[in-house]
Amino acid sequence: MDYAIFRTGGKQYRVKPGDVLDVDKLPLDVGAVAEFGEVLAVSDGGQVTFGAPQVEGARVLAEVQDQYRDRKIIVFKYKSKTRYRKMRGHRQNFTRLLIQDIQVGAATPARRRR
Repeated sequence: MDYAIFRTGGKQYRVKPGDVLDVDKLPLDVGAVAEFGEVLAVSDGGQVTFGAPQVEGARVLAEVQDQYRDRKIIVFKYKSKTRYRKMRGHRQNFTRLLIQDIQVGAATPARRRR
């Protein structure tokens, strides 16, 4: 596989095996394997396959390398001559992923409903 485009956390990412990627926090432990089934496009040898809306049977496998918080962003609002000042801070939580494999056509076993 050359690359794949998948969606997680409301964002789309273009990845290839071996890439390191930071995404919004996922509820997984370090060392766990994350599986993303919402693959929008796959390129194999220059042949691009687009999904409608997803590529059937395609998935991206990634290993969770780290859970961390980004640097603090300061939001400071100020209006002159009115004594109005407001300071807020924000630190975003991220998950660092190592893309291991892109699989296409691998049928996943259907889950039975009870």
